[in-house]
Formats: sequence, structure tokens, C-alpha cells
Amino acid sequence: MLMRALSFALFLTGLIAGVTTLAAPSMADQVQQQAPAVNPGAETYTENEILVEAGQVFGGTAKGLADAVHSVFKQYGEPNAYIKGEEVSGAIVLGLRYGVGTLNMKSGGSQKVYWQGPSAGWDFGGNAVKVFTLVYNLPNGEKIYQRFPGVEGSAYLIAGIGVNYQQRDNIILAPMRAGAGLRLGASVGYLKYTKTREWLPF
Repeated sequence: MLMRALSFALFLTGLIAGVTTLAAPSMADQVQQQAPAVNPGAETYTENEILVEAGQVFGGTAKGLADAVHSVFKQYGEPNAYIKGEEVSGAIVLGLRYGVGTLNMKSGGSQKVYWQGPSAGWDFGGNAVKVFTLVYNLPNGEKIYQRFPGVEGSAYLIAGIGVNYQQRDNIILAPMRAGAGLRLGASVGYLKYTKTREWLPF
């Protein structure tokens, strides 16, 4: 009788241990559950990624840059492309702007891009600036080569970084500029993005 009771107790102990082992997640499972989700195939740039790239363009204007980038991200979220470049412009009410840079897409690939365009408004002076443009909803690199009207009244200045918006259909560009003689009046008008330099801005 005693032997039967002992055998039954051992059987129950083994059964409970087996069920516990099956129910408890393994250490690998626990680590996997606790690890943050990653998406190596992401199609957009994070705010930190953009700050690093834009910081290489603007250098010492780090604080103003962070504020400007955060403001754009707050309004439009994560871009799927950006343009690093530089431009010169001048105006006496009517103005002209010429630039050159490189378009980089999160999905891969980079290409040269030029831009030129007229502006009108209360706009005087000249400048030579560095430009970093956030690009939203760009389906492919070829779609950058068209005219993008400036969004009237969208120009503003954040700690030395000028920002304005341009839009064509669903594609939105947010150029950020910093440099000598920074002007904001050129937000009224348009920029024509092309594969080669075009001196006629129209």
C-alpha cells in the first residue's frame, strides 16, 4: 500500500513538472518578447536619422536644426526621401533661385537634382545657403522632376533655420535653409526640379 502511494506521488510530481515545463516560456522566448520591435525594411526616415544627415549639412546650427526638424515631423511625420544641397538667390520684389543637390530615398538609390524658380512678394536681398529638404510621399526618384509651387504663408524661421513648404499633388517638400542673408519671401512662387541645370527658371 505504501509503495502504491509513493509511486502515485512520484507520478503526480512528474506530471506537474512536465506541465509546468510545457507552460513556461523558454529563455529565448522571454528575450524575444521583451526585445523592441525592429523593421530593417522601413520605407521612411526617423527623426534621429534626419538629424544626423541634416547635421552634416548645417554643422554648428544644431539646436535650431533640432527644433526645425521636430516641427516638420510634428506636422507631417516621417519622410521617405531627402535632398542635400546648396543654392543661391537674389531678389528685388521679383527674385530668382538656383540650387543643386542629391536626392536620397529610403528605399535605396540617390540621384542628382537641380532646381530653379522665380518668386514674388515682399522680398529683397540675396543669399547663398545650405539646403536640406525633407521629401514626403515620393513614389520614385523620377517624380521629383517637376514644378513644386510654394505654399503661401508657410515660411517661418526657427532659431536661424528657415523653413517653407512646397506641394504638387500628394508630394510635399519641406526645404530647410541656413546661411548668409537668409530670405523667406521666396516661399511665394515655385521651384522647378530638373535633371540638368536650366538657366531659364520658368
